[in-house]
Amino acid sequence: MTVIVTGAAGFIGFHVAQALLARGERVVGIDNLNDYYDVSLKEARLALLQKNPNFSFAKADISDRDAIFAVIDDNSDTTGIVHLAAQAGVRYSRENPYVYIQANVMGQVVMLEAARRLKGLKHFVYASSSSVYGANTEMPFSIDQRVEKPISLYAATKRADELISYTYAHLYGIPQTGLRFFTVYGPWGRPDMAPMLFASAISKGEPIRVFNNGEMARDFTYIDDIVDGVLRALDRPATGEPPHVVYNLGNQRSERLMDFIAAIEGAMGSKAEINFEPMQPGDVPVTYADIDATQAALGYEPRTPISEGVPKFVAWYKSHYGA
Repeated sequence: MTVIVTGAAGFIGFHVAQALLARGERVVGIDNLNDYYDVSLKEARLALLQKNPNFSFAKADISDRDAIFAVIDDNSDTTGIVHLAAQAGVRYSRENPYVYIQANVMGQVVMLEAARRLKGLKHFVYASSSSVYGANTEMPFSIDQRVEKPISLYAATKRADELISYTYAHLYGIPQTGLRFFTVYGPWGRPDMAPMLFASAISKGEPIRVFNNGEMARDFTYIDDIVDGVLRALDRPATGEPPHVVYNLGNQRSERLMDFIAAIEGAMGSKAEINFEPMQPGDVPVTYADIDATQAALGYEPRTPISEGVPKFVAWYKSHYGA
């Protein structure tokens, strides 16, 4: 089976591509290697993937119709698409809104139009986000809750992706599954996310910024559990009329941010100097995933608490950066 993975040089895409290769799939990776964060980290992930002869790579922007259609036409035997490429980051969406529309909305449409060219396509799996729940105060976040009030542009683009995909499933019968990821962390993570920022600052003896005066909680989900959920979704094409479904992928436990920081301190062997700051616009105080539907439909069972996941992340961080 040939599977196209967009965002293959990104954090989640890299791990998904590795898992697909490990089970014998042929993987075509797509990534534009943009400079939103350190390109050398993306290149290092890509270099590992390229050691496998079943992996091929196309440097392309998902919003570039001609480039994406060329990749699709060159891989007409593709049976699965895992669309993970996106412009990430809640806070950055206030600084550069245009790139979010281009990558997350136009990119979704281009990938769906590309999917229509594949006669043997069985399933289109795409990344949504827990951000779509906005400032919802009903816990845990359930796929049955209304998600009509996003509080960041990033969240709005991810909700738009869900609606666009529902429409394409209705119009063209493309089986699709959207996955709402909850605060993914682990080895090879993004440098702009809290775990990497905290580890980097602690290793350098620099202060870390903690928002809302530390009164925050997140459903931190280890990368291996996320990958397991993605593959389970890919292997179970959506059915129904239309064939479109959305699931939460989280750890089903909301951890206090200060407890997560303490776990990083313990694994780093050093205390953090903390600068407490107010809540940032577009951010939310708590996330917490209800995964009942995901468990029932996919057999998804996250297995990694932060007491296990954080030391694994820190061990990778120290090895990769020589900290």
